[in-house]
Parts: sequence; C-alpha cells; structure tokens
Amino acid sequence: MPFTESPYAERLTEDQLRSLKTFHPDGRSRFWGATPGHDGKMAGVSTGDVVFFTGKNHLRAIGEIGAIFRNSSFADVLWPPKEGGESWHTVYSLRQFERAEIPYATLSALLGYKPTFQYPGQLVLFGERARAGIDGLLITTRTALEDAGAVTPPGVVRELPLERQHTRSVTVERTAQQVLFNRDEAALVAEFCGTLTGTTTTRFASPAGLCDIFLDGPEGSELIEAKSRVGRRYVREALAQLLDYARYAPRAVGRLGALFPHPLELRERSFLHHYGVDVVHRVSPGVFERVPAPDQARERMRIMWESREPSH
Repeated sequence: MPFTESPYAERLTEDQLRSLKTFHPDGRSRFWGATPGHDGKMAGVSTGDVVFFTGKNHLRAIGEIGAIFRNSSFADVLWPPKEGGESWHTVYSLRQFERAEIPYATLSALLGYKPTFQYPGQLVLFGERARAGIDGLLITTRTALEDAGAVTPPGVVRELPLERQHTRSVTVERTAQQVLFNRDEAALVAEFCGTLTGTTTTRFASPAGLCDIFLDGPEGSELIEAKSRVGRRYVREALAQLLDYARYAPRAVGRLGALFPHPLELRERSFLHHYGVDVVHRVSPGVFERVPAPDQARERMRIMWESREPSH
C-alpha cells in the first residue's frame, strides 16, 4: 500500500510516518494487523520478529516485521471492519516477505506441535519454540544482520574512503538486499539435521552474516554451509562464506563442510578439498554421504579457522 499518499498518510502520526519511511523509503509496504482481542499477545512483538502466514494446510508466506504501532484510523482504511466488528488497530509493516509452500506437518515437526495441528487464530510464539521455527527454516532477518553488524541499519550513513580520488571520503547509505528465506536450502538443511544423532545444531549471527549450521558433535565443532545448486558459482560461494563465518564462530571450528543436494563434479569437489572443506551431498531421501577433505589439507587450513576475530 502507498502509505505516503491519501487517504493513508493523513491518518498516520508524524512518528508513525517517519518510522514507516525509515523501513520503506519508497513509500510502499505490505501491512498486517491484529484486533484488540490480541493486544496481550501483541505486546511483546517488535521490529525484526518473524511472521508466518498460514492457510489451506500450509505455511504460505514468511515476513519480517518493520514498523509496528496502534492506529485504528489507519487500520480501518486498510481493512474496513464489518458492522459491529473490531478494528484491526495494531498495524505492522513487513520489511521482507517471501512466498512459501510448506505443509503443516513439516512446520509442526519444527515447532513441536502434533502433525494434525491446524494453527487457529493468531499465535505469538517466544523462546525455544520460536527459535526452532526460525532456525529450522534458515530464516535470515535484516534486523538480525543489522544487530550483528553485517549490514547497515536503515537511515544510518557511513563514511567510506574513496581510492585513487582527491576527495578523502564520501557518505553513502547501503541498502540491504537479503534473502529472508530460501525454501530449497531450508528443506535440505532440515533433512540433513534430521539424520544427526548426538549432535547439537545451532546458528550464529556475525558481521559476516548468519551461518546455516554450527554443530557440536563427537568430533568437535563444525561449520556447514548449504547450497541449493551444485554449479561452480555455488561451490565458490560456499567456500567464501565458510571462511568468512569461521572467523566469528563462538568456539574454535574443527571442520568446515559444504552441503549440496547432489554429488559434485570432481573439479568442484577437489576445489573444496584443497581448502580442507568436507563435501556432504544427498544420496536419497534421508540419506547423506560425506566425502572428507584430506587430513593434511584440513590441518593446513585449521590455523586460519582458529584465528578468530575478537568477540563481538
């Protein structure tokens, strides 16, 4: 909706309009809302929280909350209430929004609900249950990346030096173009993690971004990056991300691994092995094969992995 235009703009307070412009400088955004009956649930919801839109037995879209406020006048223009009905007076914009098509059974397995759970009404989840859904689907919010220093928050400017120019510096504003949710990679990671036993899997955010898998197993800590394709470009991306993330790992990394949906060609596998990265690929549903890098290559690279950045 074009919130800077009539009849929307005049129903917003100055602070609300300013907040919306910060997250959506082009003056347009998707919106959703909640009625007064959900005030208690919505009290703890804030910028950067994740929204699951459900219906027809599927998780159908994923969003990230931008601005959030109460304004019945604005809400009633967006969603005119039925006669005698309640206003959707708690309004929030969506910084990011991605379509999805995930069956309830898959979502419920992540969230700890029964497979037949139908997601009635409006739920607000906190703690481990919320984290399980976000991490299990590899959701990466802009807010988390901003908090970790990986991208510049909206409205913030930084001075970057110009090379080979007479001007000493220039003020620029970076716009974050991030992927909120990659269905193929999320499904691959969920399937792979489901095969692990005696292993704790987590993720961590850092100035390098948000990693896919950080696990503690019988052989120590391992950092794994998942890719939905097996082409050269994706293989090189996996290596670059692994080396970048390893500097910020909360604990020393003993292994690096790259996860793929299919076996790699010899050239791509040798490329990763040269830098001490194990290759893990899907063989069949629920079955994965690991092709480890040579021990010599791994030990050579371990010096680099263990040279971590100071804690942030």
